[in-house]
Amino acid sequence: MKKLVLVTVMSLGSLTAFAQEVVAEEVSTESISTEAVAEEVVAEEATEAVEATEEATEVVAEEAVEGQEGFNEVALEEVPEAITTALEAAHPGATISKAYTNESAQYKLEVATAEGETSELYADAEGNWIEM
Repeated sequence: MKKLVLVTVMSLGSLTAFAQEVVAEEVSTESISTEAVAEEVVAEEATEAVEATEEATEVVAEEAVEGQEGFNEVALEEVPEAITTALEAAHPGATISKAYTNESAQYKLEVATAEGETSELYADAEGNWIEM
């Protein structure tokens, strides 16, 4: 009978040790799974932040274009003399390649310099230069 009790105790002890190993493996697996989920969440948040930044950049770019879309091309002969005089004074030898105007009587000028460089200038109808 003592042998039977001893064998039973030994068997239960072995089963307990085995159960502890199984539980330890499950906890380890859960830790790895939790870390993987955390990394995935961080990656998703980073992706969302990048997308939000790209969307904000597009909005700013669209607003800048919308500010200039109000300009409609006009014939070079329609550019006020005050603007051509101001251009000659500020940029001797420069010529207007294209001219645009908006509802506020502001002019956007595509100008070619004597050196062959091109630039955009903005002026009001009186020949005053505008920063845009």
